[in-house]
Amino acid sequence: MNERFSSMLLEKAVSEFAKLPGVGRKTAMRLVLHLLRQDTAAVEAFGNAIVTLKHEVRYCKVCHNISDTETCRICANPQRDASVVCVVEDIRAAMAVEATQQFRGVYHVLGGVISPMDGIGPGDLQIESLVLRVAAGGIKEVILALSTTMEGDTTNFYIYRKLEKMGVKLSAISRGISIGDELEYVDEITLGRSILNRTPFMGGVGS
Repeated sequence: MNERFSSMLLEKAVSEFAKLPGVGRKTAMRLVLHLLRQDTAAVEAFGNAIVTLKHEVRYCKVCHNISDTETCRICANPQRDASVVCVVEDIRAAMAVEATQQFRGVYHVLGGVISPMDGIGPGDLQIESLVLRVAAGGIKEVILALSTTMEGDTTNFYIYRKLEKMGVKLSAISRGISIGDELEYVDEITLGRSILNRTPFMGGVGS
Protein backbone atom coordinates (compact mmCIF):
# COMPACT_ATOMS: atom_id res chain seq x y z
CA MET A 1 0.00 0.00 0.00
CA ASN A 2 1.20 3.53 -0.78
CA GLU A 3 2.41 5.01 2.50
CA ARG A 4 0.64 8.30 1.74
CA PHE A 5 -2.68 6.50 2.29
CA SER A 6 -3.83 5.30 5.69
CA SER A 7 -6.50 3.16 4.03
CA MET A 8 -6.34 0.75 1.11
CA LEU A 9 -10.02 1.48 0.45
CA LEU A 10 -9.25 5.18 0.15
CA GLU A 11 -6.29 4.48 -2.13
CA LYS A 12 -8.39 2.24 -4.39
CA ALA A 13 -11.18 4.82 -4.66
CA VAL A 14 -8.71 7.60 -5.50
CA SER A 15 -7.05 5.40 -8.11
CA GLU A 16 -10.41 4.71 -9.79
CA PHE A 17 -11.39 8.37 -9.88
CA ALA A 18 -7.97 9.28 -11.25
CA LYS A 19 -8.70 7.11 -14.31
CA LEU A 20 -11.35 9.61 -15.43
CA PRO A 21 -10.26 11.99 -18.22
CA GLY A 22 -8.94 15.28 -16.90
CA VAL A 23 -8.90 14.08 -13.29
CA GLY A 24 -5.49 13.99 -11.62
CA ARG A 25 -4.60 12.42 -8.28
CA LYS A 26 -5.22 15.62 -6.30
CA THR A 27 -8.63 16.16 -7.84
CA ALA A 28 -9.47 12.48 -7.34
CA MET A 29 -8.57 12.81 -3.67
CA ARG A 30 -10.83 15.86 -3.28
CA LEU A 31 -13.73 14.04 -4.93
CA VAL A 32 -13.34 10.94 -2.78
CA LEU A 33 -13.07 12.94 0.44
CA HIS A 34 -16.15 14.94 -0.60
CA LEU A 35 -18.11 11.71 -1.03
CA LEU A 36 -16.94 10.45 2.34
CA ARG A 37 -18.40 13.58 3.95
CA GLN A 38 -21.83 12.92 2.42
CA ASP A 39 -24.45 10.74 4.06
CA THR A 40 -24.71 7.12 2.95
CA ALA A 41 -27.95 7.63 1.01
CA ALA A 42 -26.41 10.38 -1.14
CA VAL A 43 -23.35 8.28 -1.97
CA GLU A 44 -25.48 5.25 -2.78
CA ALA A 45 -27.66 7.38 -5.07
CA PHE A 46 -24.52 8.61 -6.83
CA GLY A 47 -23.17 5.09 -7.30
CA ASN A 48 -26.51 3.68 -8.40
CA ALA A 49 -26.92 6.42 -10.99
CA ILE A 50 -23.59 5.46 -12.60
CA VAL A 51 -24.34 1.73 -12.56
CA THR A 52 -27.86 2.24 -13.92
CA LEU A 53 -26.50 4.51 -16.67
CA LYS A 54 -24.03 1.86 -17.76
CA HIS A 55 -26.55 -0.98 -17.77
CA GLU A 56 -29.64 0.76 -19.13
CA VAL A 57 -28.56 3.58 -21.44
CA ARG A 58 -29.41 3.11 -25.11
CA TYR A 59 -28.65 4.82 -28.38
CA CYS A 60 -31.52 6.27 -30.39
CA LYS A 61 -32.34 4.08 -33.39
CA VAL A 62 -32.93 7.20 -35.48
CA CYS A 63 -30.15 9.66 -34.63
CA HIS A 64 -27.74 7.56 -32.49
CA ASN A 65 -27.82 10.04 -29.62
CA ILE A 66 -27.89 8.73 -26.05
CA SER A 67 -31.42 7.81 -25.04
CA ASP A 68 -33.45 6.17 -22.28
CA THR A 69 -35.75 4.57 -24.85
CA GLU A 70 -35.56 3.18 -28.38
CA THR A 71 -36.19 6.64 -29.81
CA CYS A 72 -34.72 9.67 -28.00
CA ARG A 73 -36.84 12.51 -26.66
CA ILE A 74 -35.66 14.91 -29.36
CA CYS A 75 -36.57 12.63 -32.27
CA ALA A 76 -39.89 11.76 -30.63
CA ASN A 77 -40.83 15.39 -29.94
CA PRO A 78 -43.55 16.54 -32.39
CA GLN A 79 -42.50 20.14 -31.74
CA ARG A 80 -39.14 19.52 -33.47
CA ASP A 81 -38.74 19.97 -37.22
CA ALA A 82 -37.80 16.48 -38.42
CA SER A 83 -37.16 17.81 -41.93
CA VAL A 84 -33.97 19.59 -40.78
CA VAL A 85 -31.13 17.33 -39.61
CA CYS A 86 -28.01 18.67 -37.90
CA VAL A 87 -25.06 16.30 -38.37
CA VAL A 88 -22.64 16.34 -35.44
CA GLU A 89 -19.49 14.43 -34.55
CA ASP A 90 -20.53 13.13 -31.16
CA ILE A 91 -22.97 13.43 -28.29
CA ARG A 92 -21.06 16.31 -26.71
CA ALA A 93 -21.42 18.34 -29.92
CA ALA A 94 -25.16 17.64 -30.02
CA MET A 95 -25.41 18.88 -26.44
CA ALA A 96 -23.44 22.01 -27.35
CA VAL A 97 -25.79 22.84 -30.24
CA GLU A 98 -28.84 22.09 -28.11
CA ALA A 99 -27.57 24.42 -25.38
CA THR A 100 -27.73 27.38 -27.82
CA GLN A 101 -31.55 27.02 -27.96
CA GLN A 102 -31.30 28.22 -31.57
CA PHE A 103 -31.95 24.90 -33.31
CA ARG A 104 -35.37 23.26 -33.45
CA GLY A 105 -34.61 20.46 -35.88
CA VAL A 106 -33.24 17.02 -35.09
CA TYR A 107 -29.76 15.48 -35.00
CA HIS A 108 -27.64 12.76 -36.51
CA VAL A 109 -24.66 11.69 -34.41
CA LEU A 110 -21.83 10.23 -36.49
CA GLY A 111 -19.78 8.87 -33.61
CA GLY A 112 -16.58 10.57 -34.79
CA VAL A 113 -14.97 11.95 -37.93
CA ILE A 114 -12.95 10.40 -40.72
CA SER A 115 -9.33 10.22 -39.56
CA PRO A 116 -6.99 7.89 -41.47
CA MET A 117 -4.20 8.65 -38.99
CA ASP A 118 -6.36 7.16 -36.24
CA GLY A 119 -7.61 4.31 -38.40
CA ILE A 120 -11.14 5.74 -38.61
CA GLY A 121 -12.82 5.40 -41.99
CA PRO A 122 -16.36 6.11 -43.24
CA GLY A 123 -17.43 2.57 -42.38
CA ASP A 124 -16.63 3.19 -38.71
CA LEU A 125 -19.12 6.06 -38.53
CA GLN A 126 -22.90 6.44 -38.82
CA ILE A 127 -22.68 7.85 -42.34
CA GLU A 128 -24.51 5.09 -44.18
CA SER A 129 -27.42 5.37 -41.74
CA LEU A 130 -27.56 9.10 -42.55
CA VAL A 131 -27.71 8.31 -46.27
CA LEU A 132 -30.53 5.81 -45.66
CA ARG A 133 -32.33 8.35 -43.48
CA VAL A 134 -32.24 10.95 -46.26
CA ALA A 135 -33.18 8.38 -48.89
CA ALA A 136 -36.30 7.46 -46.89
CA GLY A 137 -37.67 10.94 -47.59
CA GLY A 138 -39.05 13.78 -45.50
CA ILE A 139 -35.71 15.55 -44.97
CA LYS A 140 -35.34 18.95 -46.63
CA GLU A 141 -32.02 20.14 -45.20
CA VAL A 142 -28.89 18.55 -43.77
CA ILE A 143 -26.70 20.90 -41.73
CA LEU A 144 -23.07 19.83 -41.48
CA ALA A 145 -22.04 20.96 -38.00
CA LEU A 146 -18.68 19.29 -37.59
CA SER A 147 -15.59 20.78 -35.98
CA THR A 148 -13.60 23.08 -38.24
CA THR A 149 -10.61 20.76 -38.37
CA MET A 150 -9.06 18.94 -41.34
CA GLU A 151 -10.81 15.76 -40.21
CA GLY A 152 -14.12 17.59 -39.89
CA ASP A 153 -13.75 19.12 -43.34
CA THR A 154 -12.84 15.75 -44.85
CA THR A 155 -15.95 14.21 -43.30
CA ASN A 156 -18.10 17.10 -44.53
CA PHE A 157 -16.85 16.55 -48.07
CA TYR A 158 -17.42 12.80 -47.92
CA ILE A 159 -21.01 13.30 -46.74
CA TYR A 160 -21.55 15.94 -49.41
CA ARG A 161 -20.50 13.49 -52.12
CA LYS A 162 -22.89 10.87 -50.71
CA LEU A 163 -25.86 13.24 -50.55
CA GLU A 164 -25.30 15.77 -53.33
CA LYS A 165 -27.61 14.02 -55.83
CA MET A 166 -30.38 13.17 -53.39
CA GLY A 167 -32.27 16.45 -53.71
CA VAL A 168 -31.65 17.64 -50.18
CA LYS A 169 -30.32 21.07 -49.24
CA LEU A 170 -26.81 20.83 -47.80
CA SER A 171 -25.52 23.60 -45.56
CA ALA A 172 -22.68 24.12 -43.10
CA ILE A 173 -22.31 26.18 -39.96
CA SER A 174 -20.86 29.61 -40.70
CA ARG A 175 -17.17 30.21 -40.19
CA GLY A 176 -17.71 32.44 -37.20
CA ILE A 177 -16.08 29.45 -35.54
CA SER A 178 -12.32 29.60 -35.91
CA ILE A 179 -10.46 26.98 -37.91
CA GLY A 180 -9.46 24.11 -35.65
CA ASP A 181 -12.18 24.74 -33.06
CA GLU A 182 -14.08 21.82 -31.57
CA LEU A 183 -17.81 22.54 -31.20
CA GLU A 184 -18.07 21.54 -27.54
CA TYR A 185 -15.61 24.31 -26.57
CA VAL A 186 -17.26 27.12 -28.59
CA ASP A 187 -19.34 29.56 -26.56
CA GLU A 188 -23.10 29.25 -26.95
CA ILE A 189 -23.64 32.67 -28.55
CA THR A 190 -21.03 32.09 -31.27
CA LEU A 191 -22.26 28.57 -31.94
CA GLY A 192 -25.88 29.70 -32.01
CA ARG A 193 -25.08 32.40 -34.56
CA SER A 194 -23.12 29.90 -36.64
CA ILE A 195 -26.19 27.66 -36.78
CA LEU A 196 -28.55 30.52 -37.67
CA ASN A 197 -26.14 31.97 -40.25
CA ARG A 198 -25.35 28.65 -41.91
CA THR A 199 -24.35 28.77 -45.54
CA PRO A 200 -24.81 26.40 -48.50
CA PHE A 201 -22.14 23.72 -48.55
CA MET A 202 -20.41 23.91 -51.92
CA GLY A 203 -18.44 20.71 -51.65
CA GLY A 204 -14.96 22.07 -51.15
CA VAL A 205 -12.73 21.48 -48.14
CA GLY A 206 -13.21 24.47 -45.84
CA SER A 207 -16.59 25.41 -47.38
